[in-house]
Amino acid sequence: MSDSVLRTVVRRETHSPRTVAMLVVVVLLLLALAYAAVEIILSLTGAQPLLVAPGPALEAVVAAPTALMPAAFIVAGVVLAILGLIVLVLALKPGRLSKHEMGLGQRAVVVDNGVVASALAQHLSNESGIAREDIVVGVAHRTVDVTVRPPVGIPVDQGDLQRTVDAEIATYKLTPSVRTVVRVQRPDTKES
Repeated sequence: MSDSVLRTVVRRETHSPRTVAMLVVVVLLLLALAYAAVEIILSLTGAQPLLVAPGPALEAVVAAPTALMPAAFIVAGVVLAILGLIVLVLALKPGRLSKHEMGLGQRAVVVDNGVVASALAQHLSNESGIAREDIVVGVAHRTVDVTVRPPVGIPVDQGDLQRTVDAEIATYKLTPSVRTVVRVQRPDTKES
């Protein structure tokens, strides 16, 4: 498999498509166009409009600058600008799935963040002697958050835990790379 095909496959597995956002916008536009068509047809046939006839609606839009206060236009413009910005961000920003690419020689392996978290928690448990259920690991797109809750009376060196986590994460060769945060939380205290 060529490098470009491999990169394409990895990207498809780690990024979510924007199909839903696009579909919502298209459906809303189609509903607006359908409503406008129904109102125009009702106006042409002489029937009562559903909400407002096209003629009076157009006259209200033309008369709006003199009939309404400028503040109403400013508020409407800001609302439309915010909606446009949201749609633009949804269209351009790539969606992320909870997966990372893991380096494994010439092969690309896409691994779920939950698998990375579970493997890291088990490794930390084996290395530190702390029970697996006392270690909570969360993996996000750019961060690995580790919270260790050792039982009372068990000494824990946060620096050793940090080095262990960093060394293990380095062996995973995750793309994009992640930074690690290790916290030791005692049962009798808040997070430290």
